Amino acid sequence: MSRYRKYDGGDPLAPPVDLAEALDAIGQDVMAGYSPERAMREFLRRGGSDQAGLDDLARRVAERRRQLTREHHLDGTLEQVRELLDKAVLAERGQLARDVTMDEGDRAFRQLRLDELPTSTAAAVADLASYDWTSSEAREAYEEIRDLLGRELLDQRFAGMKEALEGATDADRERVAEMLSDLNDLLEKHARGEDTDEDFDEFMRKHGDFFPEGPRNVEELIDAMAQRAAAAQRMLNSMSPEQRAELMQLSQQAFGSPELMQQLARMDANLQSLRPGEDWTGSERFEGQQGLGLGDGTGALQDLADLDALADQLAQSYSGARLDDVDLDALARQLGDDAAVSARQLAELERALRDSGYLKRGSDGELRLSPKAMRQLGKALLRDVATRLSGRQGQREARNSGLAGEPSGSSRAWEYGDTEPWDVTRTLSNAVLRQAAEPRWSSRPPRNERGVSRPRVTLQIDDVEVAETEARTQAAVCLLVDTSFSMAMDGRWVPMKRTALALHQLVRTRFRGDHLQLVSFGRHARVMEIDELTALDARWEKGTNLHHGLLLANRFYRLHPNAQPVLLVVTDGEPTAHLESDGEVFFDYPPHPLTIAHAVRELDNAARLGAQTTFFRLGEDPGLARFIESMARRVDGRMVSPELDDLGAAVVGSYLGSRSAASTYREQFGGWMGSRGFWVGE
Repeated sequence: MSRYRKYDGGDPLAPPVDLAEALDAIGQDVMAGYSPERAMREFLRRGGSDQAGLDDLARRVAERRRQLTREHHLDGTLEQVRELLDKAVLAERGQLARDVTMDEGDRAFRQLRLDELPTSTAAAVADLASYDWTSSEAREAYEEIRDLLGRELLDQRFAGMKEALEGATDADRERVAEMLSDLNDLLEKHARGEDTDEDFDEFMRKHGDFFPEGPRNVEELIDAMAQRAAAAQRMLNSMSPEQRAELMQLSQQAFGSPELMQQLARMDANLQSLRPGEDWTGSERFEGQQGLGLGDGTGALQDLADLDALADQLAQSYSGARLDDVDLDALARQLGDDAAVSARQLAELERALRDSGYLKRGSDGELRLSPKAMRQLGKALLRDVATRLSGRQGQREARNSGLAGEPSGSSRAWEYGDTEPWDVTRTLSNAVLRQAAEPRWSSRPPRNERGVSRPRVTLQIDDVEVAETEARTQAAVCLLVDTSFSMAMDGRWVPMKRTALALHQLVRTRFRGDHLQLVSFGRHARVMEIDELTALDARWEKGTNLHHGLLLANRFYRLHPNAQPVLLVVTDGEPTAHLESDGEVFFDYPPHPLTIAHAVRELDNAARLGAQTTFFRLGEDPGLARFIESMARRVDGRMVSPELDDLGAAVVGSYLGSRSAASTYREQFGGWMGSRGFWVGE
């Protein structure tokens, strides 16, 4: 079934959201100690390689807000009124000077009245309300002041009214007054709970052209009106007391009648009682050079309110925050369609992460990486390891590992449980020979619809032969990872986890017959599952108890006596702790000889069990290098000193090499390690 919906912007040919990139980034943060919820939030804030994040959108919102307050100021209407007043007075003075027929006493009186006008623009406009203009140009400029004030006051409450009423007639003004009266009646009736749907429909039938946003009911009408009215009040609050006083005095001259202000004041009171939750008391500081009229200033305050709301939505700092909360329409108005598209893609990404099964909510309500996510993250890490290994001469790539063994060149009949690949040539030959020997097939071969003979080959289970392979030794692999405080302090925590996850993915998917145990050793050692290790927070406890880790490794080897033991140890320090006979931990720094003796004894036990041992030394301490080298030489093992970025490749390469003879490993990998700057101790 196909579903169609309205196109909502963006590139219709763009690829779907990249969960792989998101999961990889989330996994890195989780291994660094973040909770999955926080890790997901951090990725959404940063964004992806081709995806703007919440921080970028929030930065653009903040820049837009600064632009509004720094480029504008709020006395634009007062400036326009002052310009029109100066124009009217100048035109009147010119007419008085040119009119030779005027009585000199009348001329002197008029000039004196113009000379004595108050310095306040509002007071001067009020003083000239009763002046009998001799200049038609001056009269038109003064009437334009009244018209401008009326349109600006209406534009504060009804966006676009300033332009709509330009050049309005008396009939237009009467229609506005009728709309305001009917609106206040409807609001007051709604406040009493006496209004009906018919009342709203009748109001919209008469005055719907004043509301281009098209409210569908009285609640939507009130919401839209209250937001605008609250912005108008915040604009008044943002003015200086002198500006506010002048504006209120000028407002009485709007359209030459105080009735407009009375109706608007009544409307504001109704809206404030119906929507007390709007911000009626806030204010802003505007510092720019470009003046804003009352309508534009109110629009700017509405924009600022939108931007503040968007900043909160993009911050996602409140309880239960979701990206679906972001107002995409407001974002498009303020920053453009591209910003809305980016926010929509982030919301889709968040939804996909939650719905895809990569994140699951535990019994405590916290998000966790699901097994599916762990597998996906392990695949990504293993691909990275394979990329690093693929340049090594003679190395088989990790993704091709895991066959039953190397082909021997012969084949045998398939038996139940075989995992070797089919020998296709021998299988088909067996089928053809079998069918050729059948009397029915040889005497009357099958024919097609045209009567042409067309032999068909059918396979039976007895025809199948598989390629014989050399027997492959089963391995019991124990990875010991140092979790002492120095690993976290020196930035080795995440590479250690990445290495463990990559090795776990390789064994679980390509060498399923092998056994893998992960052991962390700090002040104590303990066996860990992979999800527990990857979520392990950095530990700031002192102690490197290699002795305890080796005890657990040797117990693991004894549980799998028929498997080849493989011991891999990742550490950045000498042993500084060991277990006493009573189970208590002994710690001393510098390392105590008794601690060294305990560690060496268990290492010798691992060697007697046949363990192929590799130490991965992190750090440049010469003393540590000498100690690890001597430990490796003692059990005929190896020491590798990889860079942190190459730790995963080194450990996986050592595991793969342990599956062949030690000489083959050295022949195939030793040269590569030298070329990459690794040092291998024999």
